[in-house]
Amino acid sequence: MATELQPRAQPPIERSGGRAAIVLRAVERVFDDGRGTLVHALEEVSLSVERGELLAIVGPSGCGKTTLLELICGLQAPQSGTLRSEPAALMPQRDLLLPWLSALDNAALALRIAHVPREQARRRAAAIFEQLGLSGFERAAPAQLSGGMRQRVAFVRTLLSGKPVLCLDEPLSALDAITRAELQEWLARALQRAPRTVVLVTHDVEEAVVLADRVVVLSPRPGRIVAELSVGLARPRARTDARVTALRERAMQALALASDPTSARA
Repeated sequence: MATELQPRAQPPIERSGGRAAIVLRAVERVFDDGRGTLVHALEEVSLSVERGELLAIVGPSGCGKTTLLELICGLQAPQSGTLRSEPAALMPQRDLLLPWLSALDNAALALRIAHVPREQARRRAAAIFEQLGLSGFERAAPAQLSGGMRQRVAFVRTLLSGKPVLCLDEPLSALDAITRAELQEWLARALQRAPRTVVLVTHDVEEAVVLADRVVVLSPRPGRIVAELSVGLARPRARTDARVTALRERAMQALALASDPTSARA
């Protein structure tokens, strides 16, 4: 079973004979924090993501996880290295629903920006609402929706962008534990219905192991890939499964080591 946690000392070879949707080679990102200080966000990041793969990225706060997603989506550019990605849509941590639009019109926003006529955009969004358990809330204002429902609407909006790559930045972080667990199961089912290449940033190691095909661990800033975990378990995965628990512990150990290298000598 492919469950080995492997230190990342060398850039990986592109997977599956050129089927990668995303390829980064020795990518570095440095930016000015606005106060004249240069921030070295990412260093020598080499990574490839296969088409249809769900990759999770974990690491300590401030290690460049969001920066990495924005690079993949073309919202930032690296100082050095090379990056190739199929078109990607970003779902940010906050749902960013527009309060003056209904839930349905918020979900259809990506289509409207692409100049799809309003009624056609609404019909396409409504079809996904039905699939994802949002029927009956099409006319609701964002303020009338629970946190979990707002995240579902934001996810529908991201899906409807039509991009082959989805970059999800802590999409469930603002939810309580029970709602978060429910939404993790919902997200797994939603991605089975509409398969995409997905890069998921999360602070929740258990979430990463339950949802992803592969987990990479970033070091503190400047972010470097220091470990990789191939999950190798069929979905759906119960978080109580002993194999999931073992994988979570391996990932937690790698994260602890990345955050404090002296812990290896403890």
